[in-house]
Amino acid sequence: MKILEVRRHSIRTMGGDHLNQKGVVLARKVGQGIGPFDFVATSMLPRAFETAIAMGFAVTEQNEFLNTYGGAVEREAPWPMPYYHYSEVVKQGGAASQYAFGLLDYYTSVLERVPEGGSALVVSHGGVVELGVVACVPDADFMDWGDSVDYCEGARLFWDEGRFARGEVLRVPR
Repeated sequence: MKILEVRRHSIRTMGGDHLNQKGVVLARKVGQGIGPFDFVATSMLPRAFETAIAMGFAVTEQNEFLNTYGGAVEREAPWPMPYYHYSEVVKQGGAASQYAFGLLDYYTSVLERVPEGGSALVVSHGGVVELGVVACVPDADFMDWGDSVDYCEGARLFWDEGRFARGEVLRVPR
């Protein structure tokens, strides 16, 4: 079995590109309770990269695909929405679905680079996290997963026998 954690970046000053001090403190706190990871990927945006570093993990790869999903997807799946709503949007087969399944393909490629029994971390953004997760575990009951991800929250996905077998929501106590 392999594990993939997908998390949203930490706190930034609204409109800013970089984490603020509260964001660094939160990422450090979360980072103390997770890992280690064999592979760490982030979006190209500074706040995602800085979150992984503040958590205590070296970044293996940055990928522009994790940055944002563009206007067509935003119209179908405006952030923030609960996981359940993202899962319903993905079932409709539009632009959001295409993007979500692109994330599934990317996450699969990440796990192909991780040894059996290993784990990977992906740090990206609100909306990106939820869309990728619902594509990976489409049969999950997302009604219990709650609202959209807050800072440093996301999901842990379990890869077994060549597929995502299950997932669990990751929340950060406030």
